[in-house]
Amino acid sequence: MIKLIASDLDGTLLQNDAQELTPRAIELIRRLTEKGIRFVAASGRQYDNEVRLFEPIRDKISYIAENGSLCIHEGRVISRTVIEPGLVRRIIDEVKENGAFELLISREDACFIENNDPDFVNHIVNVMKNTTQIVDDVRNVQGQIVKLAVCNRKDGSHIVERYLHSLREKFGSEIQVVTSGNIWIDFIAPGTNKGTALLKLLEELRIRPEECMAFGDQYNDVEMLQAVGISYSMANSAPGISKYSAYVTDSVEDVLEKVLDSPEED
Repeated sequence: MIKLIASDLDGTLLQNDAQELTPRAIELIRRLTEKGIRFVAASGRQYDNEVRLFEPIRDKISYIAENGSLCIHEGRVISRTVIEPGLVRRIIDEVKENGAFELLISREDACFIENNDPDFVNHIVNVMKNTTQIVDDVRNVQGQIVKLAVCNRKDGSHIVERYLHSLREKFGSEIQVVTSGNIWIDFIAPGTNKGTALLKLLEELRIRPEECMAFGDQYNDVEMLQAVGISYSMANSAPGISKYSAYVTDSVEDVLEKVLDSPEED
């Protein structure tokens, strides 16, 4: 019997660059929780952003944010990982020297960006609606950093892929460097991913991994897909993702509907 369902957002539950959940998705998740099946939003997005997306049912679900750096259940932090300050500075210096990417620095309470590219600022503040602070220099951000992300909205995914390989050569021995969507590269603390965060949540809830289902579309979802008993990758996933899942679907909502329609199992 399925007791918990975890889903990535962008490219998975949110399709075609959507920034809002469909009314159908909200209602399906509400029905799942009423049936006693827990739902976990698992994303590279910040926690505040996820909560806003799920506003009608915000208190009925759990959250994995910042690609696993934060796991929050019923308003309580289950797990948190941070990046060493010296490494944060070296990554920022490298990205600034490259010059082709915008930087986003995440603390638990907000993300920080510079006012260099009006399109990027608009996307973060008005499209994604992140809790955001605009600063003169992200190198001056104080406090615990849970994630760094770099973005190129102008030149296409091939530029991102090329820079990903370069960044992994420079920093891959110290930190995880993963794609998050087609235009983002994320840096997250070693040993941190959606899968490890999910397993900590399952331990807290006393739910076995084989009693869980997960959905994803990118390489930052792989560990989560591998951690559960039933896994789905999306039909439009990044190349190679389907080999990490048991099934492929083009609609999370359709699968959730089938779960709800399935007879109860002991």
